[in-house]
Amino acid sequence: MCDKKSLFVAQQARESILNMVYKSQCSHVSSALSCVDILSVLYGGIIKNNPVNPREAKRDRFILSKGHACTALYAVLSELGYFDKSNLDHYAENNGLLMSHVSSNVPGVEFSTGSLGHALPVATGIALALRNKKIDSKIYVLMSDGELNEGSNFEAIMMASQLSLNNLVAIIDCNKLQAMGKTETIINLEPLEEKFAAFGWNIFRIDGHNHKLLHDTISKTINHNNRKPSIIIADTVKGKGVSFMENKLEWHYRSPKEDEYFAAIKEIRGHL
Repeated sequence: MCDKKSLFVAQQARESILNMVYKSQCSHVSSALSCVDILSVLYGGIIKNNPVNPREAKRDRFILSKGHACTALYAVLSELGYFDKSNLDHYAENNGLLMSHVSSNVPGVEFSTGSLGHALPVATGIALALRNKKIDSKIYVLMSDGELNEGSNFEAIMMASQLSLNNLVAIIDCNKLQAMGKTETIINLEPLEEKFAAFGWNIFRIDGHNHKLLHDTISKTINHNNRKPSIIIADTVKGKGVSFMENKLEWHYRSPKEDEYFAAIKEIRGHL
């Protein structure tokens, strides 16, 4: 049942992402499409968070580190009732609620992001604070693979392990592309599993578009009894769901023209 719910949320969210980006003529559509399945699974049955009271003290927390993919998070939150879906029609408008990078003014958003390399350090601090306050909640953070070029992440990776923060779960949206090229040619990240193992984390590597695998793997991190933070390396496809955007670097910055928009919507609806 959780898989059916998250699949429906992802389907609706993909269409909302395309609508927002086309209407605003903003960028980062492919970055949003690569992580929307992960977000749909997290919010569709994993995260303990009440849309009616998203600041409840014992809630699970989530931070989208790749704040440029904000349309994915906005679409999922609106689909699940955190705010009225009509707000999506005013994405990236001056004085609007939904800014073009994630804003904590939006119900359900914990932390404003955009400058890469900030969210994991913040999440590490939140995890420590939750433990010190004896609050049995999780903090999840979704990062990009290119973002691992930032040294601040590795400071947090070391600190989280040193502090045995088993209430911290990081997920890497590993789509193999970043703003200016392939991650392997800019700074090769592999072998990621071995690197995180050396830092003392629980490591999982899965297909980041398989809802059942995502749900089962994230659930495993909840039930881990050892005193380690967990990392899920989710192998994804940038632009997933729209064939002519998939694995195409230019869609990191491009917004669709009219014919491209209608072709993309037709393709997304064809997956129903």
